[in-house]
Amino acid sequence: MPFCPVCLLEAVMSALICGVDEAGRGPLAGPVSAAAVILDETRPIAGLNDSKKLTERRREKLAPMIKESALAWAVAYASVEEIDRLNILQATLLAMKRAVLALDVLPGLVLVDGLYCPETGLTSQAIVKGDGKVAAISAASILAKTARDALMLELHEQYPQYGFAAHKGYPTAAHIAALRKHGASAVHRSSFGPVQEAR
Repeated sequence: MPFCPVCLLEAVMSALICGVDEAGRGPLAGPVSAAAVILDETRPIAGLNDSKKLTERRREKLAPMIKESALAWAVAYASVEEIDRLNILQATLLAMKRAVLALDVLPGLVLVDGLYCPETGLTSQAIVKGDGKVAAISAASILAKTARDALMLELHEQYPQYGFAAHKGYPTAAHIAALRKHGASAVHRSSFGPVQEAR
């Protein structure tokens, strides 16, 4: 049968689309998270956007709506140890791969925010600033962010001296000051410069 580009386009357009995004590449502590979401076109969710452009309250309101309305969703992580061993980019791609492969429904097309796609064996495309362009990626960015924030609140209970509840591990002035005072904890990324300086 001869190659049919129109048939291929129709197949892609009719395929289930999975959006993928991450949260937590920049922090000095905690894992990096990733989410994969296949939205249900018959159940649109108003207000989806890049999680960084939404307030925490809005993200917390949208996250359960996404989980309830989506055809499938999954959140996965790459640990601090994996970040230090692989580097943050490769650890992020690993978390993304885990999220996609954890979906209950197999997507026909994976759209990933950024420049790189994880190796999933599925048709994939990277989209720069995709979290503001593709609803499924926006949904993934919200789930990745809210899941990681919740985890950092748990780590705050274990390590209150670092103030994770306030900054979620990002390199704020207060976090750097806490690192200098207390040194690095087991959940800090030892491969990151400010953490190395604090050891």
